[in-house]
Amino acid sequence: MLFRSKRYSPGAHSEIMIDISEENGIRKLHFGEFDTQSAMKVSAPDELILTYCRCMMGFLLFTDAPQNALLIGLGGGSIPKWVHRHMSETRLTCVELHEQVVNVARSMFHLPEDDEHLQVIVGDGAAHVWHMEENSVDLIMMDAYSATGIAPPLATTDFFAACRDRLTDDGVLAVNLWGSDKRFSEYCARLGGVFDGRILCLPARQRGNVVAFGFRRGQNSPQWARLAEKAEKLKAEYGLEFDEFVTDLARMNPHNDRRLFI
Repeated sequence: MLFRSKRYSPGAHSEIMIDISEENGIRKLHFGEFDTQSAMKVSAPDELILTYCRCMMGFLLFTDAPQNALLIGLGGGSIPKWVHRHMSETRLTCVELHEQVVNVARSMFHLPEDDEHLQVIVGDGAAHVWHMEENSVDLIMMDAYSATGIAPPLATTDFFAACRDRLTDDGVLAVNLWGSDKRFSEYCARLGGVFDGRILCLPARQRGNVVAFGFRRGQNSPQWARLAEKAEKLKAEYGLEFDEFVTDLARMNPHNDRRLFI
């Protein structure tokens, strides 16, 4: 195993330790030696290696690719790289608290420079949302989970409500959670209250991550057959396991043998 440690302290009030490891052609970014935040196949930098990152794209089963999207938390940039490559009409803004994380993502993980489809901002994700106009974004993705959980300002009922209000009528909030977190049920309850019960949980296979989706409007309880049909089209277009996402939605959400209730 080749282990290269890069440790940065971006500022006196915002210290963070970043480690980078590489083994068998997979490069990983860690906040602390054992906390894997991102993974990249060196020979295919734009692939989504971590299962939960692929699950974040499960929103496509219910809505079209967004025109405007926001990502809170950058890590190694796996999600923005994938969106930049596969969603040519999407304008994605990423907000990352630590400037050095952005620098590492660009120098070590092939995150592209800003252009008309990608903008990376160094700043506070919660503050950024609070300053956005209402109904201004089609998708908000939160990938700000760490070994200690979600930062408290990003997990309050008021903040989730602010995210909801910034979404367009068909908008979706996607939040990366950890199923074994003692606050998992609390986070889901807050999301459910804010979105009037219009939430779905998609568990990631091979890890403990669970992606929670909050929908601005109901989805008319789609039939499993329709979801399976759309999953096949999405799998052919994007190369992700949307068929497995459909199956896994039945594990954590109300349904019967014909429909998913949402």
